[in-house]
Amino acid sequence: MSQTADEHYEDWSDRLALAEAMIPIIGRLYRHNNVVTSIYGRGLVNESAIHLIKAHRFARRVDDVELDLADTLPLLQAVAAADPGAASVDLARLNRKYRQEGGDRDLTQFVRDELGDLVGQKGARSAAELRGQDVVLYGFGRIGRLLARILVDHEGKGDGLKLRAVVVRKGSENDLHKRASLLRRDSVHGSFQGTITVDEQANTILANGTLIQVIYSDDPASVDYTAYGISDAIVVDNTGRWRDREGLAQHLACPGVSRVLLTAPGKGDLPNVVAGINESAIGDEPILSAASCTTNAIVPVLKAISDEYGILGGHVETVHSFTNDQNLIDNFHKGERRGRSAALNMVLTETGAAKAVAKALPELAGKLTGNSIRVPTPNVSMAILNLTLDQPVERDEVNRYLRMTSLHTPLHKQLDFIDSPEVVSTDFVGSQYAGIVDGRATITADNRVVLYVWYDNEFGYSCQVVRVLETMAGVHPPAFPKA
Repeated sequence: MSQTADEHYEDWSDRLALAEAMIPIIGRLYRHNNVVTSIYGRGLVNESAIHLIKAHRFARRVDDVELDLADTLPLLQAVAAADPGAASVDLARLNRKYRQEGGDRDLTQFVRDELGDLVGQKGARSAAELRGQDVVLYGFGRIGRLLARILVDHEGKGDGLKLRAVVVRKGSENDLHKRASLLRRDSVHGSFQGTITVDEQANTILANGTLIQVIYSDDPASVDYTAYGISDAIVVDNTGRWRDREGLAQHLACPGVSRVLLTAPGKGDLPNVVAGINESAIGDEPILSAASCTTNAIVPVLKAISDEYGILGGHVETVHSFTNDQNLIDNFHKGERRGRSAALNMVLTETGAAKAVAKALPELAGKLTGNSIRVPTPNVSMAILNLTLDQPVERDEVNRYLRMTSLHTPLHKQLDFIDSPEVVSTDFVGSQYAGIVDGRATITADNRVVLYVWYDNEFGYSCQVVRVLETMAGVHPPAFPKA
């Protein structure tokens, strides 16, 4: 029997009340315990009651039923009562594990057993751990500002990644205010969620409690970061000006710098790291690359397909939003075709992403070709993977496999799957995934498959960069429930 309008409203009000009760607990766990909560990867920190309800509804894509807030609220309360140390807790996965393996234990005991040695460990960290990892952004363009937003949002108690400074060339007398304004407002990603204050005398930007020193320099080897209280920092070079080991090594000449991460494809022997795929290449390497947005988008999908079906060869075509290196209207450009108006044309150009795949997945070396078409949209791109496999495959089978891979494997932070007849590019603005497989578009024929992969080439890529940073710094909190 269907519900009446009044019953629907009452049900909605009850869910809102449960979500509102969860918000302060989520906040206290984050601020006091450095515990990050989520539902199947959907973050809950600093989110509204409506967002929490939507995250619970998303669970039906995994479990075929909507997650009940009446189940997750007591689970969250049990986590808070355990007073744990830093951790990442997925409430949906924890709830499912309790239902499957909880046995005769009550919820409180189950949570304490699951958290193990972390129970009661709030604040039990060394002085070095509490200091966190200093991060400097060298360049403050599209990627630099998004990295700043993510780092500010993730700072928590300050025992993880700490954004300490940005380095730029001074553009005008009111440069500091212009930089702050670009951080505060973004035409694609919207307003900064919080407050921003500028101190002209100290040359700083205060964003949600994170004090960011703005340093002006034209020379990457000339900055003394220790003069600003910065030490052992990772410099994230967002300029793309230097892409080889020799050029990026200039940063290491600066006092206070220990390592460098490039947010562009690295040249020569520079390791290109795709988070979730080849973090083992990080080690103690002083200079690394986080590869390109396209490489990050396609490598997780290629890894999944290669592992399950084998790849004989293929072609990657990217339909990519225009970028700042193109001209707004026709003018001289050293690159072929890129001098033509980005706002008026589809522009055929090259991409090194197909070749760069081999640095993360050596088994695919020489097997892929690639090209790119720049189109008049400001953000969100698509990669079309036309692959020949080692074996025949059916459309429903490959879609089912990629969906399960996105939900239940270590690639769940990199890979998402969607099956909707209505989604378009703007629906993926702000996606935290490296790539999202569009299941409705999948095509198969014998041993050939064509996959369409959406990706937010700005924000999704920036999230991948932060994941590489976390691995470099060794600040990944343990995740619960354990696999």
